[in-house]
Amino acid sequence: MTVPDLADATELSCDVLVIGGGTAGTMAALTAAERGADVLLLEKAHVRHSGALAMGMDGVNNAVVPGRAEPDDYVAEITRANDGLVDQSTVRQTATRGFAMVRRLESYGVKFEKDEHGEYAVRQVHRSGSYVLPMPEGKDVKKVLYRQLRRREMRERIRIENRVMPVRVLTHPDDGRAVGAAGFHTRTGEFVIVRAGAVILATGPCGRLGLPASGYLYGTYENPTNAGDGYAMAYHAGAALTGIECFQINPLIKDYNGPACAYVANPFGGYQVNRHGERFVESDYWSGQMMAEFAAELASDRGPVYLKLSHLPEETIGAVESILHTTERPTRGTFHENRGHDYRTHDIEMHISEIGLCGGHSASGVRVDDRARTTVPRLYAAGDLASVPHNYMIGAFVFGDLAGEDASRYRAYEGELDREQLAAAHELVYRPLRNPDGPPQPQVEYKLRRFVNDYVAPPKTGAKLSLAVEAFDRMATEIAGMGARTAHELMRCAEVSFIRDCAEMAARASLARTESRWGLYHERLDHPERDDTGWLHHLDLRKSPSGAMEFTARPVEPYVVPVPEFSPPGGPERLLGEVELVPVATAGARDAAPAAPASRPSAAEAPDAAGAPAPPHPRLLRLLSLVEDSPDLEAFGPYLSDADPAVRAAAVTALGETAPAGTGPVLAARLRDEAAPVRAAAAAALRELVEVLPAGPELAEGLREALDVPDPAVRVAALDVLRALRLGDAGLYADALADAAVEVRVQAVRALVSVDAVGELARAAADPAREVRVAVARGLAAVRNPAPEPLAPLLDDPDPLVRGAALAALAGTGCPPAYAAGAGAALGDRAWQVRTGAATALRAAAPGLAVPALAGALADPNADVRKAAVLSLLAHRAEPAARAALAGAADDADADVRAYASRAAR
Repeated sequence: MTVPDLADATELSCDVLVIGGGTAGTMAALTAAERGADVLLLEKAHVRHSGALAMGMDGVNNAVVPGRAEPDDYVAEITRANDGLVDQSTVRQTATRGFAMVRRLESYGVKFEKDEHGEYAVRQVHRSGSYVLPMPEGKDVKKVLYRQLRRREMRERIRIENRVMPVRVLTHPDDGRAVGAAGFHTRTGEFVIVRAGAVILATGPCGRLGLPASGYLYGTYENPTNAGDGYAMAYHAGAALTGIECFQINPLIKDYNGPACAYVANPFGGYQVNRHGERFVESDYWSGQMMAEFAAELASDRGPVYLKLSHLPEETIGAVESILHTTERPTRGTFHENRGHDYRTHDIEMHISEIGLCGGHSASGVRVDDRARTTVPRLYAAGDLASVPHNYMIGAFVFGDLAGEDASRYRAYEGELDREQLAAAHELVYRPLRNPDGPPQPQVEYKLRRFVNDYVAPPKTGAKLSLAVEAFDRMATEIAGMGARTAHELMRCAEVSFIRDCAEMAARASLARTESRWGLYHERLDHPERDDTGWLHHLDLRKSPSGAMEFTARPVEPYVVPVPEFSPPGGPERLLGEVELVPVATAGARDAAPAAPASRPSAAEAPDAAGAPAPPHPRLLRLLSLVEDSPDLEAFGPYLSDADPAVRAAAVTALGETAPAGTGPVLAARLRDEAAPVRAAAAAALRELVEVLPAGPELAEGLREALDVPDPAVRVAALDVLRALRLGDAGLYADALADAAVEVRVQAVRALVSVDAVGELARAAADPAREVRVAVARGLAAVRNPAPEPLAPLLDDPDPLVRGAALAALAGTGCPPAYAAGAGAALGDRAWQVRTGAATALRAAAPGLAVPALAGALADPNADVRKAAVLSLLAHRAEPAARAALAGAADDADADVRAYASRAAR
């Protein structure tokens, strides 16, 4: 074929463009259409049988079914599985909305296993929590979904274009929002341009990253059509990606590109053993730490490793076969038969898959919030592409639904499309046609993925990762020279460019995180320890305006479900910039003597893996020298207006150290700086100096103006300082309750408490974010004249943490008889947080109501509930019944409970 003219492109238009017709994309299209949007669904294969779900599913790994599991328990478990690096608000969406999605799928005709009484047959795989819901007839899930897409009312709203492969998301040149996509038809080769009001990426993981041990390009653990398309498109559109250093690695059957399916086998009684028949897995949940244990056992003299089923009864083995041989991999039965293996007589040898990028099975993906929104306006990501750790199939459906719902607000873009973007996409697609005799795609892709295995797969080192980056840089030229003659070959060539982008992201991100985390997923031999002090942060990457790959260390959002093992430090984002490669030794002169080995430096002296630090900027040196003389404000002027943001940030920090007269308004002005590090430094300095800054009108005006800055961290700091300096009023703070960022609304609640604005606080009790409602509950108890009545809506809140906080607040507002009766009833709540709050509330109740209820709570299975009951009984210790109950708690199994109970004798 010949290169088509850009002017001959086919143009399409829609309200919502969905890219990818798999699990998340199908659900996104259905939801957006149900909400009135005109939807265009693009799929590079055919929606009827595309995506990882095409061959069916043997079960749901994360079904939080009421009565069998609690959402908060699931969120805590995922937090632990991901070593604390989790945006819990996203994980909680799957936890709280997953069951409704199961019911929705059932209404479509998808079948889940139920017991004799019609209850969901949820099974336990991990040592805590029962989340696995088998699907014995799950082979037809995609067929069922396709049937929904083709319903008459859906056909009127959803246009499906099969065999169309987008290669770039189009953005508005002024504000960067997504306005469409450009791609081509994989059969005819025609160029296709789409205008859209919003774009949803649902292209799955990058499963074709590492090279399988078999050497087959398409013999991957994940669906081999998932070549990282969405990762590359999101990156080039300017979106942030996160956790790209956290690889997906899975156990699989030896010599077969299918999972060993412990999720299916374990609930039936199967388990993993070494060659001695010993169970060896210590970790809970299928995580990187578990994979590290798996790899260590495999490499030891106790290997190989097997999935053991031979001990199970015949009917159980038959049930397992009926699932494994018909859904997850239909060829699995044939594979075992050709080997002469039978589950009744042979255990199944297991091995380790190649590496990939996947949010649904690890954490690598496009950064999204709890509505599936990326950092690019009107661009969404869902499914395995989105970084929602261990989200699996139900999570893909949930985030497809969230994306479709949010995107349905927008209407088709009718303005001009950026010609440069279109020309670049056109060149990416068709350049192989100009060189038909160039290297064929299979050879180039094999070489590229061989480098991934050699230099990027764990265990990682800075030197190998640096070699990888150099190799991927070189291969950009080779990829540009690939040859093709057909539209199908163009598709494969475009996929190789996506794989190369993902490989570079994986290598550079792994270089940037100078610690080991997630077990085998990110094992750095040169940084073997986990560093929560410096690295309990998300590592975001994005494309800088200059086209370079730059990194930011982003604080973990405050947990909505506390996990004692992790304490995210918070604070501002750290702009890391471009990662520096580790110098790798080269050969010296032929007659040079061998270099003597250097003594190993101590940990304190060891150079960072990113290489030696760059020499200090001359202006920074002058600034540091200036600070020693405690200059006046005018001396800082040239540095505060310097073109280099690093100099401006240093000047702001220095200004905070010296604090000359007039510092406050200048720092407030820097909150509006275009560079994030400068804004962060100004916010930190203002908070540090808040006790000494004069609360004048100029400072107040600067802080008020900062409330319009897009950076939520700035708005939080401005509210915090306005509150501390008493420079705001109830109206200003109440306006901030409408802010899009949860952390800003939480700060607004604190500010309203400072001015005793009970009415405004009470109205915030309807905020959609749990964190805000918890803050309101605590705030209503912290005003000068607290009363219990405003807490009433929160006491009936559907969220247990909110109810618990509201009950605990009654200890500060007073707990009249009606409220005391409610607190007594809440001691039987399923959530321990609610029971703890109820026990705390009874501290302020009349002894006749409180003491009997609290005495009963001393038998609660949760130690925190018992501790709260003891503390409340201490407030009533004048009552003989309270003293008797406290005496009985003196031998409690928990040390805290015993210690507080013993105070009754004092």
